[in-house]
Amino acid sequence: MNVCALVIALIAAIPNKTPRHKPNFTFGAIGGFLQRGTAPYVETVFHLKRRNCMKKMITNVVFAAALCGVFPALGADDMRTYEVTITNLTRGQRFTPVLVASHKEGVKLFQLGSPASQQLKTIAEEGNPGPLAMLLRANPDVNEVVISPAPPPVSNLVDPGETITLTVRAGGKFDHFTVAAMLIPTNDAFFALNGVDGPSGNETLTVLSPAYDSGTERNDETCASIPGPGFTECVTQSNPSGNGGGAAPGGGEGFVHIHAGIHGIGNLNAAQRDWRNPVARITIRRLKD
Repeated sequence: MNVCALVIALIAAIPNKTPRHKPNFTFGAIGGFLQRGTAPYVETVFHLKRRNCMKKMITNVVFAAALCGVFPALGADDMRTYEVTITNLTRGQRFTPVLVASHKEGVKLFQLGSPASQQLKTIAEEGNPGPLAMLLRANPDVNEVVISPAPPPVSNLVDPGETITLTVRAGGKFDHFTVAAMLIPTNDAFFALNGVDGPSGNETLTVLSPAYDSGTERNDETCASIPGPGFTECVTQSNPSGNGGGAAPGGGEGFVHIHAGIHGIGNLNAAQRDWRNPVARITIRRLKD
């Protein structure tokens, strides 16, 4: 028997001293008793003394076991699985692959009124979450990053009115969530949850996101500047699929702000592509383990 086991055994063997007087009583459920006879006060005192003695013994054993490493450290395995559901609330915009991350408080994708990072620029202009996912995964304050399937097929895009669900592990200090994806067809619009505190316990958190503009590209609304497949406004004899291009017109505002929508100044049809905020509904809830 090692020293730790001996200590625990000795503490457990300490006699549980209770009053020698044995009044007329019957123990009920844990933490309760049934009074009988004519001495309820004596019965109550006896019960409380016995319970306090037991609590002290249990506390000592647990303390000794913790010192010896019998029990795992508090919070070592407090991760839970969360379901993150995203719904497209627009009538004429699709969402590119969606990034979801769980992390500590303080991790932010952007600050309104400040320049976008290169990684956010890549999501907002190209719909590519890869660089941002790589950046987040290298951050020790981030627990997990997941991304919805990318096209092809085109069905992997989130169409108007469509809902997708991703799962991510979170818990302990990693109790904040970030979500982001591009809106297409646009030059550099995206929706996001920017480091939101997650739900407590079994509660469900629902957040509505507006469309943001990364401010990294001029909103010329032309097919040549907008990535993505199957835009009716971009169908031509030489481009029967209506695929957008990858040109970078530049000339952005230089800071992240609320997007002003589609105005029909280029190829895009404002009546079809414009929106009124919010553009996305994000619901987060913990799954039963």
